[in-house]
Amino acid sequence: MVLALAGAMLLAGCAEGDGHPQSAGTTPAKGAAPGMGKGYSHDPYPSTYHAYPGVPTLVTNVTIFDGEGGRIDGGSALFADGKIVTIGQTIAAPAGATVIDGTGKVLTPGVIDIHSHLGVYSSPGVPANSDGNEATAPTTADVWAEHSVWPQDPGFSRALVNGGVTTLEILPGSANLMGGRSVVVKNVYARTEQGMKFPGAPYGLKMACGENPKRVYGAKNREPSTRMGNIAVDRATWARAVEYKRKWDKYETDGGEPPTRDIAMDTLRGVLAGEIRVQNHCYRADEMAIVLDMAKEFGYHVSAFHHAVEAYKIADLLKANGTCAAVWADWWGFKMEAYDAISENLALLQNAGACAMIHSDDENGIQRLNQEVGKALAAGRRAGIQISDATAWTWLTINPARALGIDDKTGSLKPGKMADLVLWNGNPFSVYSRPEKVWIDGALLYDASDPTRRPVSDFELGQPGAGDVK
Repeated sequence: MVLALAGAMLLAGCAEGDGHPQSAGTTPAKGAAPGMGKGYSHDPYPSTYHAYPGVPTLVTNVTIFDGEGGRIDGGSALFADGKIVTIGQTIAAPAGATVIDGTGKVLTPGVIDIHSHLGVYSSPGVPANSDGNEATAPTTADVWAEHSVWPQDPGFSRALVNGGVTTLEILPGSANLMGGRSVVVKNVYARTEQGMKFPGAPYGLKMACGENPKRVYGAKNREPSTRMGNIAVDRATWARAVEYKRKWDKYETDGGEPPTRDIAMDTLRGVLAGEIRVQNHCYRADEMAIVLDMAKEFGYHVSAFHHAVEAYKIADLLKANGTCAAVWADWWGFKMEAYDAISENLALLQNAGACAMIHSDDENGIQRLNQEVGKALAAGRRAGIQISDATAWTWLTINPARALGIDDKTGSLKPGKMADLVLWNGNPFSVYSRPEKVWIDGALLYDASDPTRRPVSDFELGQPGAGDVK
């Protein structure tokens, strides 16, 4: 049933539009100014996502975490036409609505993972599916993760049914200082990556500092081989990007001879213009502080530091700069820059008023991010930092949505937002709880009690264990 609906919706998605977006290689015309941002297509691979069909649904008698720190006990939530209609204490069921009794259960916004490599490091994990690191030059801002994403990765369904993940950002790897563009997707199966692509979500630029770039390129006997080499290459690249942006801004404002296109510089120009968000792999506090200064030097903003095991040391700097930290609960020690981690990292960031969130960076960890938050929450409470369950849920939803620039569309159960929800069969921070139902844009895509509501990729069809859930 789910697969049949998928086919119908995908065909509908492909039928819309003329199917011929402006080519990234289109040569701009000489003469009159085209207007700012109109010299070339900024969206040559547009989303073709269409929501699966849903029905008006009312969940009653349920504990609600609204995703922004609010909690309603014995609450109700109504959603229809793919959107949240209202949440509250008592809501009347519209005619024809499906009514679900949530007694003893918890309703939350869908989990958002800001750091995933699903689709670019797909399962099975064989070299043929290793497409996340273009480790051929220290800066490869010209590559786009979406051009590697395999939409049939079985990991997508595991993240949905085991972890309640409804949205994720897929990033290139961290071998390079500038690894390329990331892409945000809705966690639905589609024939193409564009059929998964989150409508209107900004792109990201994956950057990395520290050990990975200096190890990869030092081993090739080229710059960078040190941390100072990392920053030197970054600065030289940003300096070129500033000049590239100046030339294109002038052409789009004044007209004349169009500058020569550079696909990598298009991405960096987008960062400098505020269109593309920097997602920066970085562990050590001192390096994060240096990157924040470099961002000021060249006029861009770091949306989030990822991994950030020492973020607790500079929580005040992160707050002052409006930069989030996407961290693990307790991964540490696997290399030197990951050594000085503490389990209280998330709680300390929250206590300091910084923007904090959990992330996975792992095809298994993405299936239990709720449990990872449970561990971080417990560590904070043991240290005397009292954080409510509802506040901790912001680490899984609204904070990553803000760092991705999609918080106006998803990340909390507010009227008008996408109806991305998870009904947990118990306390979602417990290892004994798991998703019972998962909706994306109001469509029921997973139901633990209905074997036909378990998404299966084409790759798995006909294979033993297809659609297996824990």
